[in-house]
Amino acid sequence: MDWLTENKIPVGRVAKDVFEWLRDNGRVIFEGIEDGLDAMIDTVLAVLQYPNPLVVIALFVALTWALQRSWKPCLLVLVGFLFILNQGYWEETLESLTLVLFACIFCMALGVPIGIAAAHRPNLYKGMRPVLDLMQTLPTFVYLIPMIVFFGIGMVPGLVATVIFVLPAPIRLTHLGVSSTPTPLLEASRAFGATPRQTLWKVELPYALPQIMTGLNQTIMLSLSMVVIAGLVGADGLGVPVVRALNQVNPALGFESGFIIVVVAIMLDRMLRVERKS
Repeated sequence: MDWLTENKIPVGRVAKDVFEWLRDNGRVIFEGIEDGLDAMIDTVLAVLQYPNPLVVIALFVALTWALQRSWKPCLLVLVGFLFILNQGYWEETLESLTLVLFACIFCMALGVPIGIAAAHRPNLYKGMRPVLDLMQTLPTFVYLIPMIVFFGIGMVPGLVATVIFVLPAPIRLTHLGVSSTPTPLLEASRAFGATPRQTLWKVELPYALPQIMTGLNQTIMLSLSMVVIAGLVGADGLGVPVVRALNQVNPALGFESGFIIVVVAIMLDRMLRVERKS
């Protein structure tokens, strides 16, 4: 078996050469992406940090009421944010929310159209499935390596790695929602003379909305699961105290910051949950 191990396929070396070639030849592009994303992140973060925290909390509670029309999730969001404020993680929470916000924007902007296209073209989805499986099963730490090569350290490599890792979720769930639209509904829309565009906007997307919102929910949860990993490459947010606790072997700090991440995840889940009406 020595001949097999001695003739190793140079997968790692080829990947290294590709990343370095892209870095050297696309430096202007990567620097432009980094500068643009940094500017957007800093702007949103400044907007969130400028008002009094109670004003920001009131806005989140109002948004929750507008989405859910129920006092229970509003109370949960209020108590959750007050708990975060009490624990002294307000700034880190806003930084993580900013990262999650941009991850959701990019993932949903890409994932929903791709999922719709895949639902209407089964062969396209068959070709995409191995790529989506690879994106979801590749260890998340592996994504950070090329991101550091391209962007250095900071919020941008953490954001890009998060988008790559999370993107399959909205694609798969949008595909599931659109492709599972009942045939009688589609036939009825065609019988009334609806065009394919009208069928998409007035039949398929409304029916698939709970699945699409589930994709958004999964995008948020997966993005929050990446904040700790993104903290390893210098991304600000709730991942920083977790990494610090790991380095210091500090269980109190680790549990405290980890519990804050759980609180944020629960709040966002209750804010954006959509149930299909019978």
